[in-house]
Amino acid sequence: MKYKTRIAVDHVFKIIFKATGYLVLALLGGIFAMLIYNSISFFLDVRPLDFITGMEWAPTAKDPKYGMLPLILSTTIVTFGAMAIAIPLGIGTAAFIAIYAKPRLKNILKPAIEMLAAIPSVVIGFLGIVVLSPGIANLADLPNGLNALNGAILLAIMALPTIITVAEDAIHAVPNSYKEASYGVGATKWQTLRKVIIPAAAPGIITAVMLGVGRAIGETMTVLMATGNASLFPTGMFDSVKTMTATIAIEMGEVPYQTTHYYALYAIATVLFFMTLFANIVGEFFINRFRKYHAV
Repeated sequence: MKYKTRIAVDHVFKIIFKATGYLVLALLGGIFAMLIYNSISFFLDVRPLDFITGMEWAPTAKDPKYGMLPLILSTTIVTFGAMAIAIPLGIGTAAFIAIYAKPRLKNILKPAIEMLAAIPSVVIGFLGIVVLSPGIANLADLPNGLNALNGAILLAIMALPTIITVAEDAIHAVPNSYKEASYGVGATKWQTLRKVIIPAAAPGIITAVMLGVGRAIGETMTVLMATGNASLFPTGMFDSVKTMTATIAIEMGEVPYQTTHYYALYAIATVLFFMTLFANIVGEFFINRFRKYHAV
């Protein structure tokens, strides 16, 4: 009797878990379908090529312009700038915590990093305005520091907890036999980290980086507050920029319903969706490649 009850309970939970998985897929499919449906309404008025390659975003002008190339480049510049800061700092910190830090120091660093992830994005954006922005302005002799560099530094700070936590788990998961074998042939701790542990943990580290990229691309409030929101073609890190997420956040609340401008914001969201999807596909490709390399 108990055996039959156990089988029945297992069957019920199997159905529940399967239904949960299908529900997640249905939600994702519903979001994607909504984006595509509203984007099609926009592309009936504006050609996709003109939208992607257009050099001017001025939807409220007398002669509206729906060119989102400046928005794409702004998002790319800020994201790559953030990753240029966060990746080496995050992986280095993860390696220090996993390999070099004493247990007492590790018990302090890990909660502190997790607390950094709990800081609201609006608070980080506010600090960027009142602390970081004046410093950048003084350093570069600019009227203000609300630019791509400001946004990149703040996004790097926001991405660091994710990168550090996931990368540290990946480094910590490397079998001790790898380390002992390296030490056994006379390698130093630094040589072991660089030539054995980091390559062995590469799939997990790449996952950490891709999660950091997704965090940076999808952030809204911080870049809205700290980058200046100028819909101009960016030429460098000291230019004020307007990212795709900030554009949607700023304009969606004021745009008339079911207008070309309204549907244009859905088109931006669709492009952002595919950018994030592409980043995840690239990350998955390199993860699988490293796994096959280790399997050989």
